[in-house]
Amino acid sequence: MIKKSFIFLEKVGSTKEQSIWKQGIADWHDFLNVKSVNGISQQKKQYYNRKLREAQHALREENPSHFIHKLPKKEMWRLYDYFREEVGYVDIEVDSYGKIVLIGISNYYNSNFFVKGVNLESTNIENELQKYKLIVTYNGHSFDIPKIQKELKINIKVPHIDLKPLCVNLGLKGGLKEIEKKLNLKRPQNLYGNPVDLWKAFHASGDREYLELLIAYNGEDCENLKSVMNKVYTILSKRIGKISKKKKKIFGESKKSFFSYGRGKRLCCRHSK
Repeated sequence: MIKKSFIFLEKVGSTKEQSIWKQGIADWHDFLNVKSVNGISQQKKQYYNRKLREAQHALREENPSHFIHKLPKKEMWRLYDYFREEVGYVDIEVDSYGKIVLIGISNYYNSNFFVKGVNLESTNIENELQKYKLIVTYNGHSFDIPKIQKELKINIKVPHIDLKPLCVNLGLKGGLKEIEKKLNLKRPQNLYGNPVDLWKAFHASGDREYLELLIAYNGEDCENLKSVMNKVYTILSKRIGKISKKKKKIFGESKKSFFSYGRGKRLCCRHSK
């Protein structure tokens, strides 16, 4: 999808982008190979050509950070397909005082959990996030990311896709659990509880069963972030596909094969389940 996008170019909004698509210019290759584009001067066309070649170079270098401050936040989802195998799904749990007690970071193969009093440290989180080209959250712009940055005093520079405004744009409103139900995503019944209560019970009793349940709850959040991301991406990309209507068959942009994945999980980065 990113290779079909022009909205990151200076002074190109959604209307101008759609105008480009409707001229049969479906992607960067098409744009670079036409002599002129209606509504764009020759001088501006040459400028855009340079910017598109820079974007091509950024993808070859696997550098999605190139698009930070170029792509609008609500359009960062367009990077997903190209980097889907290098996405980290991030979800946090807090205590009754709003302080972070658990951070789950997952990819398509396993999940790592960072627990207060065990391994929830700035260095560990920074090192884990640096493994990824993109991170995905639900309401992360307002909640997860600011809290992580403030409490752990780290600066997260990884490009970020927040699913909440994308879901709202699709008419899907509510928290992650509500979105799961609307998209018919299932989770075990025992993982619909209150994570704050689980942490409180663990902290009061020291019973590891409560901690394991909290980790399982967070892990299910991360798993469902993956499913929501896939569904949202499919819907949004189809919307754009109806506008661009490229004549030749479009193949996926992912630079690697996309294999099915398991739900391997590592507790505290050491224990495999």
